[in-house]
Parts: sequence; C-alpha cells; structure tokens
Amino acid sequence: MKNQDMRRRIAHVAARILAEDGSLDYGSAKRKAARQLGAPDSDNLPDNQQIDEALRSYQALYQAEETREQLALLRQVAIEYMEQLADFDPHLTGPVLNGTAGRNTEINLQLFTDDQKEVEFLLMRLTIPYQTAEYRMSDAPGKVYPRFILNDLRAPVDLIVYPATDLRSMKRLQADGRPRRLRLTQVRTLT
Repeated sequence: MKNQDMRRRIAHVAARILAEDGSLDYGSAKRKAARQLGAPDSDNLPDNQQIDEALRSYQALYQAEETREQLALLRQVAIEYMEQLADFDPHLTGPVLNGTAGRNTEINLQLFTDDQKEVEFLLMRLTIPYQTAEYRMSDAPGKVYPRFILNDLRAPVDLIVYPATDLRSMKRLQADGRPRRLRLTQVRTLT
C-alpha cells in the first residue's frame, strides 16, 4: 500500500513539473519528482500511463483553457508540417496527439521513407532553421535514426526519420489502448 501511495504522489508531482515546465520527458520528470519527495532511489516510480492520467487531471484543474488553446495551435502547426512532408508518410505522436500538450511542448512527427536524404533536401528548400541529431530507441539498442529539430517560432518540431518498413513492426497502440501515432487524415479529425 505504501508503494502505491508513493507512486501516486510521484505521479502527481511529475505531472505538475511537466505541466509547468514542459521541457522534460516523463522519465526525467519522474526522477525529479522522486528527488523532491525524498525518494531519489525509489523503486516506486509510476509508469507513463499513471503520469499521463495525473497530467490530464492537473491540466483540467489548473490549465484547462490554456491547454485547450495550446493544443489547438500545436495540432494546426503539426498539420501544416505533415502536409509539407506528405511524401514521407508523416505520423503525429507524443503530447500533441494524446492531448497533454502545454507550454514548451514540441511537436513530434515520425517520418517513414526509403529515401531518408530526401527529407533533408526538402527541409533545405523550406528554409526553416533546423538542427540535425540522432535518435536511439531505448527498446532497440544499436538502431540509430536521423533526427531533425525544426526551429519554428510557434513550437519546435521534432522529426525522426525511419525506414518505411519499420512502420509495420512498431507498436500501434499505447498501454491504455489509444493509438501511438496518427496519419494526417486522422489528425485532421482531431481539430
């Protein structure tokens, strides 16, 4: 019972951190929350679904209007980029998809193509400032994917480029049954 109570407390503190700061990922927010609660070596860290539920509750209580407005803006920006990147089968993921986007939230797009260099050529033609990086999946050690972070003034856009064949092997649903990613036509129905 004590472990469940600590998990719940960590989840709620992590949710507050995410809602107010927005620059951390769930794992970092959990660890920071555990430290703040005096349980830095805790084996009681909540899972991401618990954090997500706590974040939704926090936003509904303290940031409902702000969250609604920010989410609408971010989804519209995501649609604009997905339209421009349509040749690369873009999929929306992350907080903008699941409805927990707030201040400082970036837009996460996954691209699927067999011609990954074409993505960078398109970005150069769009004249949007961006940085290049690499993305390593935690559940697939050794796999490295190209990553581009676009510096849009409305919100950063994080693009990860996968081979087209990887889409078939990726999980489609989250633990709670919601989709992990949506295509452009599906994202349009969210707005």
